[in-house]
Amino acid sequence: MFLSKISAMMLVDKKSIQRGMSSMEEASLIQLLEQRLRFSKRIQQADAAVLIAITQETQPRVLLTRRSIHLSQHAGEVSFPGGKRDPSDTSNIVVALREAQEETALNPFDVKLLGDLPIQRARSGLSVKPIVGLIPAEVNLIPQPSEIDRIFFVPLKQLIDAPPLPYEVRLARQSLYFPSMQVESEVVWGLTARMLVSLFQYGLGYQKKWPFLVNPPNFGLAKF
Repeated sequence: MFLSKISAMMLVDKKSIQRGMSSMEEASLIQLLEQRLRFSKRIQQADAAVLIAITQETQPRVLLTRRSIHLSQHAGEVSFPGGKRDPSDTSNIVVALREAQEETALNPFDVKLLGDLPIQRARSGLSVKPIVGLIPAEVNLIPQPSEIDRIFFVPLKQLIDAPPLPYEVRLARQSLYFPSMQVESEVVWGLTARMLVSLFQYGLGYQKKWPFLVNPPNFGLAKF
């Protein structure tokens, strides 16, 4: 009886410690980002830039958008606010902040810049530079109707924990299945997902497994 009580107390203490560690991890995500992220000393102007905006709060959230279905490229896909460089843009930071303001009405002065991530290559061949910044937890955003169908936020922890689920992309003669994070009734895949994985690696020191392709949902199931 005495041993049973001790075992029960140890189990309760273990659960309390786990909850405390989980809470501590969430509370320190912002601190980790601030400590680890920097702007690259080697300045390389990209063809386009995006803003990875994260809310500054205990359980930080990531700002995402769903592109308009009427766009000629990447229609209906989830992305970060961003776009191509204009001739008058003087840096990748300027591109990211300008595009974020145009697409979501985010005030550039509400963004606390933390650093950048390595350039990624889009399917179109464009080089895209991710810029990371913090924004207030409560911020008034308005989607630009010709470019954005939806603005939404996803907890950073949820994105970290999201498993790579197969997402079918139909090509001319076959279908390929790419890894995706399926959150908030949306599918995050491709360039946006790769940038998030890069954020986890460089901003949080977490290497998320992210294969180039995954098996289809019914792969390995017996056929009768």
